[in-house]
Amino acid sequence: MDTDRGGMPVLTLLQAYLATTPLPASGRLPPERGLAEALGVSRAELRKALAALEAEGQLWRHVGKGTFLGARPLAAITGVAELARATTAPEVLRARLVLEPQLAGLAARHATPAQLAAMQDAIEASRRPGLSWRAYEGQDARLHREIAAAAGNAPLLHLFDELAAIRRVLTWDRARTRPDGPPADHPSFAEHDAIVGAIVSNDTEQATSAMHDHIAAVHRLIP
Repeated sequence: MDTDRGGMPVLTLLQAYLATTPLPASGRLPPERGLAEALGVSRAELRKALAALEAEGQLWRHVGKGTFLGARPLAAITGVAELARATTAPEVLRARLVLEPQLAGLAARHATPAQLAAMQDAIEASRRPGLSWRAYEGQDARLHREIAAAAGNAPLLHLFDELAAIRRVLTWDRARTRPDGPPADHPSFAEHDAIVGAIVSNDTEQATSAMHDHIAAVHRLIP
């Protein structure tokens, strides 16, 4: 799985985890197995996200001892945490409604066959029986980023990534009415199908509308 398909959504989840989870004074992260389970991702996907932060100098690894937050301030993670503390759920909703429908419309114009296939793959992965909420959220994040990347606009993609990280921080610990994972009739499944179907059909207007309706519906379900 390449970075676009899995790395950034997992990186978003990892940033949210680091922004909301107390770590020991040493800055040591949990072992990979436990951290992957907490995020609902595979260890291979987690390693890509850890490598991305290590490349930025935000953490370091000691063979045989573990992975640690770097000595320098975690500018990206700290910035996300601070902005999330100053942000309300309605503000996130308004920001998403400004940005993501437009990205879906652009994706309907510019998505490549490989990007369309990646969207379908994320949809299928999100429907695996027995999927936990955390794992579902990972696939949901992956799908939304595939759509954002397919828009073909690097500055807008950067804004999407920042907003996605803030949203994950705000929703990381929210209660679930069904703790074991999404039900088979979870409404987002059909909404995702409608969005991707419109993108596949190169229907800019419908893709924009379907994404708008989906985001509005999701935020109505958030306490």
